[in-house]
Amino acid sequence: MKTSGYFLLVALALPAWMLPGCQALPERDAKANGIIPPTHWQAGNPPALKQKPGGGDARLLPQGIEKIQNQPWLGTFSDPLLTALVHTALAQNYDLQAAAARMQAARASAGIAGAGRLPQLSLSPLYQHSDNMASGRFDAFEALFSLSWEIDLWGRIRSSQQAARQEAEAATADWRGARLSLAARTAQTYFELAEAKLQVQVAEQSVKDRRAIGDLVRSRFKLGLTGGLDVRLVLTDLANAEARLADAHNQVQLITRRLETLLGRYPEGNRLATVQLPVPPATLASGLPSQLLLRRPDLVAAFRRLRSADARLASAQQALLPRLTLTASGGTASPALAELIDPRAAAWNLAAGLTQPLFTGGRLQGDIRLQKALVTEALNNYRSTALNAFREVEQALAAEQWLQKQEQSLREAVAQTQESRKLAVYSYRQGLIQILTLLDSYRSTLEAQSTHLAVQRQLLNNRINLYLALGGDVDGG
Repeated sequence: MKTSGYFLLVALALPAWMLPGCQALPERDAKANGIIPPTHWQAGNPPALKQKPGGGDARLLPQGIEKIQNQPWLGTFSDPLLTALVHTALAQNYDLQAAAARMQAARASAGIAGAGRLPQLSLSPLYQHSDNMASGRFDAFEALFSLSWEIDLWGRIRSSQQAARQEAEAATADWRGARLSLAARTAQTYFELAEAKLQVQVAEQSVKDRRAIGDLVRSRFKLGLTGGLDVRLVLTDLANAEARLADAHNQVQLITRRLETLLGRYPEGNRLATVQLPVPPATLASGLPSQLLLRRPDLVAAFRRLRSADARLASAQQALLPRLTLTASGGTASPALAELIDPRAAAWNLAAGLTQPLFTGGRLQGDIRLQKALVTEALNNYRSTALNAFREVEQALAAEQWLQKQEQSLREAVAQTQESRKLAVYSYRQGLIQILTLLDSYRSTLEAQSTHLAVQRQLLNNRINLYLALGGDVDGG
């Protein structure tokens, strides 16, 4: 007895030196994992900083960046068609539905992971019938049950359940991120389609203008006022304009089918009603970093996966400790079905067992090292995701200013090229300039108008990127 008691004490004491690092989950803060948020956004801030009474940074957006983060952004574009398309995509897009299914699967897995903390009970009813010459006719009814329950003394199963719950939270954040991303891609594709249609209008006007120039040059050629080279140059320019128009029409059908796919529809290429580029919402000047680390779905997901890795490490460490299991089995047997409920026919047994891992070939220690490495990986993934989040906000804020300046300059360029084109036509009629100068004036107008439309669309896309970078909601849903 003394010898067996000695070995029992040794078995129970083994975890003391095998598990030096076993402890509760580390305290973590989404704002304090190697990432120190700046006190203010660096992009778009004026050199001088005015302080509000009582301190604080006065560099706010027109309505405050907090409101932009907490209020839906879809309605700020005041475009009913855009709103309807985004809602359709959110309801019908198959990728988003797949993300929702992954979220449900992760939640189900979390429920499965916690099942081990409860007793496991099963019932096995049995009926046997025998009819032969040796033993005669025989009927037997049995109702057997078995029960098994691991007492979670050290929290190993609980840690595993916590890891699964954190994964479920991460999957939920992934779904939110997919929803925001889908809304943003739908809006930006809508803007692309609007620009493409406007580019078709510009190209059609360009072809019309080239044909008018061709008529002018041919009439002058018939009068002997110009040479055949001018006619060839004009016809070449007209062919190029028609090719550009064909390309513009092709872009419309490509973007239309891409938008239809986002909407969960067959890509038939059916054109939408007339689409115009909406006016961008109020200009953003600069802003204060707010609860970015707590709002952006990708950051929330990365942080939840870090916490899941912490829980899996704790579970791996706790696997070195003894396990206490209760088991029970029993049942009744009778040749008559009605006698199965007679308690006098019941037989059962109950047992409690303690299991302590002694030697597993390094499997348990190896699992601990694996989980530690996965914690380090998850931590650095979170840090990287946070840095990328700050970069996206800074980029969008900085791009806002430069795109606005570019749009203003191009607007002026369009006005100037239109005036220069009128002067070029007049000068060519008077024989003051060559045909190449006239054609250059038309090409300059076309390029300025086309580039201006592209920058207008980029401004809208950048505004969407900023809302997305800030983790702003789509419509409060």
